[in-house]
Amino acid sequence: MLHALPRFSRRRALQGSVAALLVTGLLLWWLLPLGESSPRGKVTFSTGVTTGVYQRYGELLDKEVARDLPDVAMELRSSEGSRQNLARLVNGEADFTIATADAVAQYFRDGLPEGYRLRGCARLYDDYVQLVVPKRSTVRSAADLRNKRVAVGQDGSGVRLVSNQLLEAAGLDPERDITPVSIGIDTMPRRLEKGTIDAFFWSGGLPTAAVRNLSKRFDIRLVPLGDLVDELHAEAGPSRYYRSAVMPADAYREAQDGKAVPTVAVANLLVTTDTVDARLTEGLTRTVIGSRDSIGRKVHAAQLVDLRTAIYTDPLELHEGAQRYYRSVKP
Repeated sequence: MLHALPRFSRRRALQGSVAALLVTGLLLWWLLPLGESSPRGKVTFSTGVTTGVYQRYGELLDKEVARDLPDVAMELRSSEGSRQNLARLVNGEADFTIATADAVAQYFRDGLPEGYRLRGCARLYDDYVQLVVPKRSTVRSAADLRNKRVAVGQDGSGVRLVSNQLLEAAGLDPERDITPVSIGIDTMPRRLEKGTIDAFFWSGGLPTAAVRNLSKRFDIRLVPLGDLVDELHAEAGPSRYYRSAVMPADAYREAQDGKAVPTVAVANLLVTTDTVDARLTEGLTRTVIGSRDSIGRKVHAAQLVDLRTAIYTDPLELHEGAQRYYRSVKP
């Protein structure tokens, strides 16, 4: 009898191990739908100009994806901005990107190819429109830009779209009443310092490193734009996605003299297409929401990513994979 006990214990241990394996298998079967596995493969993420918030956000998101989705390799591609980003999606040159809501609306309004394929994953954070001039400038409103040399963003950028809308709201023709200069935030600050432009428009998260760095070495001022919101909303189309906003006094301390600046803001959306795998989209959406705090420590704007508002991706419907994620975390 004494010799039977070890055999009984070994048998019970074996039975326990088998039971544990069965439980683990059932758990994995429940977590992963039948026939599905964790996402894998290579994806391309179209960002923005190299010194802008889109690019920095993409770099940090890439690190989070490497941790959360180890079988997914993400490639970042810089771009001119929102409009080029959307074109890359529908052309198959990118799988995910960031674009402003007004740029998406304009894409639809222009009837550009394959727009029906665009899908939203999350509403991220707001871009704040910044009109930057030398501190000594006589420009006190957008209307004062008449006959000035104004950097209005590159052709494929959301900056070009919003700057044109604001100039028109101020009663100016963007092609005739100013001298438009088609450059991005990577060159705007140096051109302003050198005096080869009189002002520049930028639309980005707060603070944008290029503007902050400029304010530390050159006396600049931010021109209020909040007075144009009513005029913008009077127009149909993309301008309805602009809202009144205030740049806090500490966004650019040296440029604001301790004063908040009223302006215009527009939402940024994480965008993909209906051809992208639902498992991949669900996983990436989960990583975007889950990495808010870690990315937000380095990109302040990312702190505003919020699960409660992320589902509002108007004018885009949510991708199937994003819907899966939001249903899974619904209280």
